[in-house]
Amino acid sequence: MKPVSMAAGIACLLAATTFALAHHSYSMFDLTREATVSGTVRAVEWTNPHVWIFVVRQGGEADAATYAFESVSPGELVRFYGWTKASLTVGDKVAVRYAPLRSGKLGGALKSITLSNGKVLEAPAAKIRSGPPGSGPPPTSSSPAGLPPTGGASDAHR
Repeated sequence: MKPVSMAAGIACLLAATTFALAHHSYSMFDLTREATVSGTVRAVEWTNPHVWIFVVRQGGEADAATYAFESVSPGELVRFYGWTKASLTVGDKVAVRYAPLRSGKLGGALKSITLSNGKVLEAPAAKIRSGPPGSGPPPTSSSPAGLPPTGGASDAHR
């Protein structure tokens, strides 16, 4: 293969990779913060390219609000985090840990979901450190809002 053709091929491959990485950016989420919300699962969109989970916050009718949480593809949740399509169903009572949207809208990048039976479903954003730069990893002995500590993919199989 001619060096010019090879260089052009490599340039095209790198350009395609850049677009793919840009698509999967977490820049819309404030990864320096972590929030939790408790509520009832209203919908689960188990589709590519991203799973979306909608949760209605518990409270009186005036306090009810729907939060939207984004995660990765169903295939990644199944292969690496132990989820199945039946892991979460409409009507489940849950506590959601997430990185909030920078826009201030309700929702964010899903970190984990704790079901009413105590089972924890983790998502990739759980591996992203929260807190200001230089603050170190978040504590593992306790979690915000009384959630049990999470320990990785093994928790998804309990």
